[in-house]
Amino acid sequence: MSPAGLPPLTGPADLHAIEREPLSGRDLALTTYDLLVRAAQRWPNEPCSLWIPDTAAIENHVRVTFGALLERVHAIAHALHTVGIDRHDAVTLMAPNCGDLLAATLAAEAIGIAAPVNSALDLRHVAHIIRLTGSRVLITAGPELDEELWKRLLDGAAALGIETLVALSPDGHDHRRAPELEKRPGLRTLRLDDLVNGDKPAPAALPTAPPAPDDLAAFFHTGGTTGTPKVAAHTHRNQAVMAWSLTLAGGATAGQSIVAGLPLFHVNALLVTALAPMVTGARSIWPSPRGYRDPKLYTSFWRLVEHYRPRAMSAVPTVYALLAAIPVDADISSLKTPIVGAAPLPDSVRRAFTEATGLELLEGYGLTEGTCASSATLPGDAHPGSAGQRLPYQTVAAAVVDETNGRVRPLPPGETGELVISGPTVFAGYLRRDGDHRRVSDSDIVIDGWLRTGDLGFVLNERIHLRGRQKDLIIRGGHNIDPAIIEDVLLRHPAVSAAAAVGRPDRTSGEVPVAFVALSATDITAQELMAWADEHISEPAARPKTITVLDSIPLTEIGKPFKPALRAQAATGHLRDELTERGIDTVNIDIAHDAGRLVAHLTGDGKLGEAAAILRGYDIDIRTETKAKEPGR
Repeated sequence: MSPAGLPPLTGPADLHAIEREPLSGRDLALTTYDLLVRAAQRWPNEPCSLWIPDTAAIENHVRVTFGALLERVHAIAHALHTVGIDRHDAVTLMAPNCGDLLAATLAAEAIGIAAPVNSALDLRHVAHIIRLTGSRVLITAGPELDEELWKRLLDGAAALGIETLVALSPDGHDHRRAPELEKRPGLRTLRLDDLVNGDKPAPAALPTAPPAPDDLAAFFHTGGTTGTPKVAAHTHRNQAVMAWSLTLAGGATAGQSIVAGLPLFHVNALLVTALAPMVTGARSIWPSPRGYRDPKLYTSFWRLVEHYRPRAMSAVPTVYALLAAIPVDADISSLKTPIVGAAPLPDSVRRAFTEATGLELLEGYGLTEGTCASSATLPGDAHPGSAGQRLPYQTVAAAVVDETNGRVRPLPPGETGELVISGPTVFAGYLRRDGDHRRVSDSDIVIDGWLRTGDLGFVLNERIHLRGRQKDLIIRGGHNIDPAIIEDVLLRHPAVSAAAAVGRPDRTSGEVPVAFVALSATDITAQELMAWADEHISEPAARPKTITVLDSIPLTEIGKPFKPALRAQAATGHLRDELTERGIDTVNIDIAHDAGRLVAHLTGDGKLGEAAAILRGYDIDIRTETKAKEPGR
């Protein structure tokens, strides 16, 4: 056993040794509440989290111990119970990172179901998520934490169906000096500190029976910046087993720290940097409410590492790309485990970060439907091209899925197919709404006991190798093109700092590859980059038809390249050019995503019918109606 009481995991032999002991025979916490209770009993006065309100003063932080976090969770759980939250009720959480957001998330899981939501979503998508979850209570940033978000949700609460709006305060803020909150007819608005009666002693237990392992713990939405987001349901067993599994891969242990800069609406933030440290007694460092989305963080990041001496950090590739460009001006020798996931890691980012810091990025692989991670690169065991070794008690295989009979046929080791996963961390399913009834169904994604990931790859010696996403494949006349082939070549050009390749609609081939780049130098043209791509991409079909230079590649809130926006941009430009060539320049084209398809909305003068006729033949839905307005606008 390791010093933390965990079985060692250094390679495939250890993996098999761990799995010889049935998971049911291990003394594990099987709910997130029990996970916190055990941590508070073992390390009551040790810090579990350090919250830095402002990156301009990185030395200043608010310290929360495991014991204090459990007390706060009890207090918030009682407060939520007074506003009607029970085991089957969802609580929407939508705010920048802060100590009370984490405590409220854990409290919601303890007596009901937590439903974290990305604050960047428009109200139309938030309304869809809330309708699915059935939530009537929304915990968000008060005006002192994020005035714009507070105002937006205050004005939009009626359209969202929210009855109670609870305001969070910034870490270290004295709520007793805060002004009274604005009111709206039919909406109860109050501060969390007032709701929990902060001056009274914290309750010693939950107001209801503790959750059971197979109770629902959380609803996490996937996507949603364009198109309709899906909402994935996690059980307590899913999250608790995942937290334990992650600790085996070599993160921080008691007395050590991990930097936690991803937003808490993302599974990586909650599982990797909040719940997993509870297994070992490690602490999380939360740098500013915006975390890695705060541009000011990067100029002080290395000084933060020197000051807090973290052993680990968890981030997405774009974060490491930005850090690689910041000179290391501090002692970062404590940092041993920089974990990267949530998006494929370009070789150029891997090399740049290693050259800048001397550290090897440890890549992992997972998805929300798998509760976070299915593989991790173990320290000292990095293999180029691999996203790490599968985690214990999860089976990962490349497979062929027979759509006619719903059977999954695993492929031999080393053969590429769709990656599928089985095991205790496979989610309960997606939320569905039948009239007034909410249900959870996995029928469209769990086939024959296997979770379909939509990712292509192969498994060899228990290590996972990714080969792109099925939906990201550019299919040119039946020829499958992995966009990574194009992106890797463009990223090798010294003037290119970011690249993304997508498919653009084409009449004869279905779609053709196009690329978008952001530049680190301005003395290069798109034509020169086209020549570079033609020279270095050996596969003629994969050579991009166009390369467009952008100020920056659009990203999701956690830093993933957001390809739906680029597909829409490429399609819009191409269709607009075709209409202009045919003498129609008074019709506007607005392209959106609906159920996985591109939809072109045409608006303008009386030539709408003619324009629609011209654009027939593309694999795009053409509509001439105007778009619906968002709720609250």
